[in-house]
Amino acid sequence: MSRVGKAPVAIPQGVEVAIQQDVITAKGALGSLSVNQNALVKVDSANGKLTFVANDETAQASAMRGTLRQLVNNMIKGVSKGFEKKLTLVGVGYKAAASGNKLNLAVGYSHPVDFVMPQGITVATPTPTEIIVKGADRQSVGQLAAEIRAVRPPEPYKGKGIRYADEKVTIKETKKK
Repeated sequence: MSRVGKAPVAIPQGVEVAIQQDVITAKGALGSLSVNQNALVKVDSANGKLTFVANDETAQASAMRGTLRQLVNNMIKGVSKGFEKKLTLVGVGYKAAASGNKLNLAVGYSHPVDFVMPQGITVATPTPTEIIVKGADRQSVGQLAAEIRAVRPPEPYKGKGIRYADEKVTIKETKKK
């Protein structure tokens, strides 16, 4: 069984955490995030740390304890440091351009592909073949990066496409006569 729920979550300097009956809210330099509290888990705040205790000894309460602890931990990290995902474009003529809250991709289609960034997410293109997605909400950053990658996922024969910066693409050998 996971021991994630036993570890307390430290609240860094500059982050305010408010625990209401049904919502836990964190405010920091990068914004404000909230998560719904679960009835199976009791959250206590003391000495700059949050502790999570299961209300009963069921497996579901134990699982929700670890899940809620990690959601709150990601929320606190997000409002203090933020999260980012890096993507790279591999292919001749593949390029990306960010302007304001829009991302324009030219990845081999007959038309450009445009993305409008949701609230709280920023995108940057330091070079035409790199995309950096940043934001406070880990789930939103990961989801948007996955949607951008899905426009042209890496293909297995030449490796062309949009991939995560740390992704390894195994190249297949072509058919021989």
